[in-house]
Amino acid sequence: MYSDTHFHFQKLTGDDASRGAEILDEIADYKPVFMLDVGVRCDDLEGRLEHMAQSLDGIENPEKRARSQKFMHFSAGIWPDVEEIENRWSCLETLEEQIQDATASGGRFAKKIAAIGECGIDHHWNPGNPDARDRADFNPAVYEGERELFVMQLILAKKMRLPVIVHSRDAFDDTLECIKSVGYHNGIIHCYSYGIDEARKFVDLGWHLAFGGAVTYTKKDHLYEMEELLRYVPDDRLLLETDAPYLAPVPLRGEPNVPQNIRYTYEFISAKRNITMQQLCRIVDKNCEKLFRL
Repeated sequence: MYSDTHFHFQKLTGDDASRGAEILDEIADYKPVFMLDVGVRCDDLEGRLEHMAQSLDGIENPEKRARSQKFMHFSAGIWPDVEEIENRWSCLETLEEQIQDATASGGRFAKKIAAIGECGIDHHWNPGNPDARDRADFNPAVYEGERELFVMQLILAKKMRLPVIVHSRDAFDDTLECIKSVGYHNGIIHCYSYGIDEARKFVDLGWHLAFGGAVTYTKKDHLYEMEELLRYVPDDRLLLETDAPYLAPVPLRGEPNVPQNIRYTYEFISAKRNITMQQLCRIVDKNCEKLFRL
């Protein structure tokens, strides 16, 4: 139960494998079906896998070590950072090489690369926002390059037959246009932050929507819209995540987040959908099994 489709393990622990072992040991107690450590840079996969191996080896209980090895999976992708946008062709080449090396290695994680991402479009942070309040901040090269980098990773995912973990912030129209241009509708709109009308468009194309701790921050004057959205998402398109170490749910908002905190998000969403937490866990687990071909 309590599967988590998005967190950043090494950002939780730094290079401290003992802290990594402690987190995995605690996660193993609630026996999740699926946990996804998500990449953000073209060259981070190799180091993340090495750190995970050291963390797993640090778990003293052999049953928990085996359980953690089974539920852990990995994605590899390029978050739309300006530097990587500008160097997108070489970055994509590095990304593909790291994935191929990991899957061809025959090592303990060879069959654990489960997705491409996170990748996508961020008009909140990047200067490529055509709707920026200060037009002087608009950078056409970043805007076009960001879209191209996203499309390149969608094409890579299609080639590798892997689902995509999509980051989309203040960029619904561009995100939708890019995924439609490739025609590969297989993956997750991570940390979903749009409304119900946008949700329908993603769902109609076949995308899953993942909700994290941010849903628990909803202000009273927007609570009805959030409840309507959470009730709308079909059972077979619903996923949950932490995005740890970010976005800790209420009652831990403002603290560093860990995957163990996802139970608060399960509690919040199950209440809004008027189902038990156990029912919600079964829904999410089933969707993970199907999407990631477990």
